[in-house]
Amino acid sequence: MKPYLKFCLSAAAFTLFSLSPFKAFASGHVSLPAIFSDHMVLQSDAKVPVWGRAEPGEQVTVTIAGQIKSTTTNTDGRWRIDLDKLRAGGPFILAVQAKETVIINDVLVGEVWLCSGQSNMRMKVSDVANAKQEEAAADFPKIRMFTVYSAPAVTPLENCSGRWEICSPETAKDFSATAYFFGREIYKSLSVPVGLIHSSVGGTPIEAWTSMEAQENTPGLKPVLEKWKREAKAHPPTQYPANLFNSKIAPLIPYAIRGTVWYQGEFNSNPYTPYWISRLYGLQLETMVKDWRAHWGQGDFPFCWVQLPGFHRLQTAAVENKSGWALVREGMLKALSLPNTGMAIAVDLGDAKDLHPKNKQDVGKRLAAWVLAKIYGKNITASGPLPAGYEIHDDEVVISFNYADGGLSARNGQLKGFAIAGPNKKWFKAKARIEGDKVIVSCLRVKHPIAVRYGWADNPDCNLYNGAGLPASPFRTDNFTDFNH
Repeated sequence: MKPYLKFCLSAAAFTLFSLSPFKAFASGHVSLPAIFSDHMVLQSDAKVPVWGRAEPGEQVTVTIAGQIKSTTTNTDGRWRIDLDKLRAGGPFILAVQAKETVIINDVLVGEVWLCSGQSNMRMKVSDVANAKQEEAAADFPKIRMFTVYSAPAVTPLENCSGRWEICSPETAKDFSATAYFFGREIYKSLSVPVGLIHSSVGGTPIEAWTSMEAQENTPGLKPVLEKWKREAKAHPPTQYPANLFNSKIAPLIPYAIRGTVWYQGEFNSNPYTPYWISRLYGLQLETMVKDWRAHWGQGDFPFCWVQLPGFHRLQTAAVENKSGWALVREGMLKALSLPNTGMAIAVDLGDAKDLHPKNKQDVGKRLAAWVLAKIYGKNITASGPLPAGYEIHDDEVVISFNYADGGLSARNGQLKGFAIAGPNKKWFKAKARIEGDKVIVSCLRVKHPIAVRYGWADNPDCNLYNGAGLPASPFRTDNFTDFNH
């Protein structure tokens, strides 16, 4: 057996044996996945699946908030009941009855969001700026977080371990900071319970979070899978395509959620990997979004991600003046072509020397801004400026923007961060001025411009904002294969 398969299989076996309540199933027992437990939050105004195991052919009845529904288990003992829409509120008791009864207490109904990614999603409230003040103020008993714990797996698992925690000054320190600050904004705006399902692992690639089937059915990702296979022969990884989808996403399906927020991309812009890896990030993100939506069967549920913040990647002579970081940012921008997707632009929230910037409060606020505006219909600005097209007029390039709410502005002085190139594809620092929702870019050294870039660097010095105080996304109008700036 291949070494990486041995590792994944042993990890999966450990997870199933030690973490899954299904392992304890015996005659007369009824069981549910770990996410169905005390203090849970169910999604309001949506079909709510409840599922588990009991004896084959046994009748199972689920009761909550006046609803009573029954079904019969199949030959494997599996059962599923879909509750009708529930109104926000609680607390309720969820009862599951077969030959024995399971009681789940303190169940709230509200807004449920899956929060996933790598280390910046995993970063705790205790590690952010003003952590002690944030912990002391975290008295929100109607905000709950379920953190997924499970080892990587080579095949999809039925269950994970974890428990729902009520947000308090004592518990919040261990919450995902980005998820918590996002959820706090949702709660303050909507005044309904908020459930946050946190499933993240530091130092992981996006391909670990997408099902193998989806990746194998996407021709453009074939080089990525082949690269992993080659590397696994020589050095068995602790991570591999689909292994985190199998262990930390699959066990959550089909738990009813409103949508997903995602904070990842650092791994896929590693400076020691070929640039074609970074260039594929947009396709990988699109594949993952479609994959999760297909598995959940909830249509095009909302999916919002954090664009990579400013950070100066370790450079080597081979990659000097090039930026895989910028390419991953671009992939995130392009993936917005998918319906019902949004992006929190965070280029100004980074730390040039720290891969894990401490300001997760504003990251959460910007994720929540898109969700509140686009999903919940609040009258706020959803995003920072996004490029909407460009025209070339003689020696100037005129760039239009969406989300220029309240007008465009340059923060702290003259507009900067723009570069321009002519037919020789050499880049020069450009002058830029604002006219309404447009930016006009030019340079005396470029008489016949063909392309413009903005903020095209790991840690760019750029300052275009809208009237809501949200920064513009870095972008480029070219598709040159030479990424020198």
